Amino acid sequence: MRIIDFFKPTPILPEIQNQEEVKKKYKYWRWRIFFGIYIGYVFYYFSRKSYACIMPLLISDLGFTKGDLGILGSVLALTYGLSKFLSGILADRSNPRVFMSVGLIMTGVFNIGFGYASSVLWFAIFCGLNGCFQGWGSMPCMKLLTHWYSQKERGTWWGLWNSSHNVGGAIIPLIVGVCAQMFGWRFGMLVPGLLCIGVGGFLLFTLRDTPQTLGLPPVEKFRNDYPDSNHAQEDHLSFKEILYKYIINNSYIWILAFAYFFVYVIRGAVNDWSTVFLRETRGYSMVAATASIFWFEVGGLVGSFVAGWASDKIFGGRRGPVNILFSLSVIVALIALWIAPPGNMILDYSLIFLIGFLIFGPQMLIGIAAVELAHKRAAASANGFVGWIAYLGQAAAGYPLGKAMEIWGWEGFFITLIFCGGIAVLLLAPLWSIKSNPKYAIPEPAPEKQTA
Repeated sequence: MRIIDFFKPTPILPEIQNQEEVKKKYKYWRWRIFFGIYIGYVFYYFSRKSYACIMPLLISDLGFTKGDLGILGSVLALTYGLSKFLSGILADRSNPRVFMSVGLIMTGVFNIGFGYASSVLWFAIFCGLNGCFQGWGSMPCMKLLTHWYSQKERGTWWGLWNSSHNVGGAIIPLIVGVCAQMFGWRFGMLVPGLLCIGVGGFLLFTLRDTPQTLGLPPVEKFRNDYPDSNHAQEDHLSFKEILYKYIINNSYIWILAFAYFFVYVIRGAVNDWSTVFLRETRGYSMVAATASIFWFEVGGLVGSFVAGWASDKIFGGRRGPVNILFSLSVIVALIALWIAPPGNMILDYSLIFLIGFLIFGPQMLIGIAAVELAHKRAAASANGFVGWIAYLGQAAAGYPLGKAMEIWGWEGFFITLIFCGGIAVLLLAPLWSIKSNPKYAIPEPAPEKQTA
């Protein structure tokens, strides 16, 4: 019972009446909350992506096959995807400060366990346990972004926060690559694990629950920014209503979910296998190969900003055109990387940067579209649902793709990714002009009757 109480939301305090004090506290806590969730999610990526950086050494040092390595990627993706869906439900009913902190600490513990393992079985166990707690990262962030930032400003803050996983993904290969080359791959797993445990404690100190738990008014009242909705009275939807009425029976959500699956096959494949590809086909050193992930994530960071800006400013809030154009373009970039002649590191890095730029556009915008095409009370669950399907795609980029490469080599790898890009484009095509779900649109007021 004490453990359950530890996760319960913080009690609401009486609202502060002094408006100057309210403004001062809001300014301080909004920046503190944002800094906390940004740094916290950077380090979630430290424990999620560290194993991908040492995959070439597991082949050379422990004799693992690509199929063996694929098992690890699939286990992590499957457990993380399911955890992401379930934690979206739990996070809404928990204290996000505790939820995010404990999750990060536990991922650090299992990262350390990975560093002491030597068999595929134990690696898979620690990857699975890691994945179970990886889902505790993003959903508390979404809850805090929703409660501390109002609708008219939330897109900007959300976009800034979204870059945190690119920063984490860009830094971790450099840390792991250097540690692994100097002290061995086990040391490359221990360092990120210890860092995550330390930052988990930092989050417990830094984060707080909703503004009301600090005696502040709701952010909508503070900023006088009340979102319009024709469902304003539906404050307490049951889980059954959310799942069946607004997700399972929402055709847009299913289209986005299946497109997300194929986008994540590409994202996961390039992220997980690029170091092995460069080592085997280009002869790169360990540090040079892992540096490719840095450029992939930097490309993703830039691509996310450009995709979000383009969907808002060029296409008037429609996500479909950017999703389709980016997905088409990533096919061309994959073909270019496949046929590029060896011996040109700048060209390889540039193409991997471009692939990251292009694939992270749909990676972000499909998630936002899922929120916008669902009922507002089902936003987190809708995002978690499509995210779960997406990580089935990430899982397919693990063991299935690894076994395919054992049979058909790197040619099979690239043909698979090009096929996935084409399917994603076909699925997204019907959503080109869709901006919001007509079922949940706010009805226009009826015209007033003219009196004689």
